Amino acid sequence: MPPPISRRSLLLAAGGTAIAPAAEIPPTLQTPHKIGRLVVAASGKAGAFDEKAVDCPFVFRHNGRFHMTFIGFDGTGYQTGLASSANLIEWSPEGLIAARDPGSDIRRHNVAINWIVRENDVFSAGNLRKIRGRYLGVYHAYPNPGYEEGPAVIGLCWSRDLHHWEFEPPALRPEEGAPWERGGLYKPCLVEQSGTFYLYYNAKKTGRPADEQTGVATSRDLRVWTRYSGNPIIRNGSAGSLDERFASDPCVLRFGAQWAVFYYSLDAKGVARDRLALSSDMFHTEKCDGALIDVGGPGSVDERYAHKPSVIRHAGVLYHFYCAVSKTNVRGISVAASRPL
Repeated sequence: MPPPISRRSLLLAAGGTAIAPAAEIPPTLQTPHKIGRLVVAASGKAGAFDEKAVDCPFVFRHNGRFHMTFIGFDGTGYQTGLASSANLIEWSPEGLIAARDPGSDIRRHNVAINWIVRENDVFSAGNLRKIRGRYLGVYHAYPNPGYEEGPAVIGLCWSRDLHHWEFEPPALRPEEGAPWERGGLYKPCLVEQSGTFYLYYNAKKTGRPADEQTGVATSRDLRVWTRYSGNPIIRNGSAGSLDERFASDPCVLRFGAQWAVFYYSLDAKGVARDRLALSSDMFHTEKCDGALIDVGGPGSVDERYAHKPSVIRHAGVLYHFYCAVSKTNVRGISVAASRPL
């Protein structure tokens, strides 16, 4: 593995010019303008996969339109849906693309496709990339019914049309990992760079409190995965910090000569916000100060949580999608941008 870099080293922006130390969020990654409403919400339809809540957006471009995979909750568990948009603001549901499978030991209650391999650059169009002639996704699944119940596993899945998926057995299991991840694995993010696949994920330890941190595993053949010996690469912060409890849900994209690791934090008061870390080598990270997306004021759609990032750029505007949770626990997907929406 590459040697550690100085925590105070200068980072390079997209144009190759020196920017401030990583303690400052680069201006080109800032998205301060919230739309202030949900753009994808629970359907409320009895028996629908997304009846009660939607969560975990992943936004990309495909065949000239924008698409979003998201997770629907029906009271039993997670399943995966798809929506599409022409402008990243108005979204049309396209239905369920990955349903639970009662015949599967892994997916009998839950299946959440969280990422499909896409163009790496944060300022790219965000198009999907084919791997070995197909689209390559990554899922996680919990063993028990309910909302994130039990120690989840992570695996790969494949599709030719984004609506029908073939699932492989788990690539990562919590019991095979280090103590910080044996309580269960969460949202995966899969990046291919120079022939190596980097599988980022957050995980929790057993027991209470169930603190979450972020790590990475690598593979050259998509069969044998090696957890990085320096995991977790984004650790919980010190007492009183924004990520004292959680440093979770990685969204990793290339940012010039660096890599931007969007993630969410949870503090000791139970407030969740989206944050940013930067890396020169895809392993060592430097957290940026403050929040990229903070919770909203009283009565807002994100008064309780503003978390679980997905980022895409279009027509010179950077869009930052996230799961918004209100004071009354209404859970849906909202968006903020680098310019007013």
